[in-house]
Amino acid sequence: MEYTDLLRRLSLQDEQLAAEVVGAGPAPDSSLDPKTLALVRLAALVAVGGAGPSYGAQADAAVDAGATVVEIVDVLVAVIPVVGLPRVVAAAPKLALALGHDVEEELGILPGR
Repeated sequence: MEYTDLLRRLSLQDEQLAAEVVGAGPAPDSSLDPKTLALVRLAALVAVGGAGPSYGAQADAAVDAGATVVEIVDVLVAVIPVVGLPRVVAAAPKLALALGHDVEEELGILPGR
């Protein structure tokens, strides 16, 4: 599918296209490789302030697609100029937990503080 057709279908809120891309796979005829797609989705999750379990699913998808833990954490740093430091600070413990590190416990931070 040509990018112009994809933009048109997105602009028209094409329900069939939405159904095709709701799953974990790439958009039809996507030129993004699975690793890049997983990292982009992780960046979007940070931008929208996603829930903790979503970070686990996206981090797993990124690792399964070949991303390293360093690349996954680099996504946080890369989006700071776009989403702002507060959004990244809020996402960091969720992503850390998804990667197997409880930052709050490791730093001795009490829940709710």
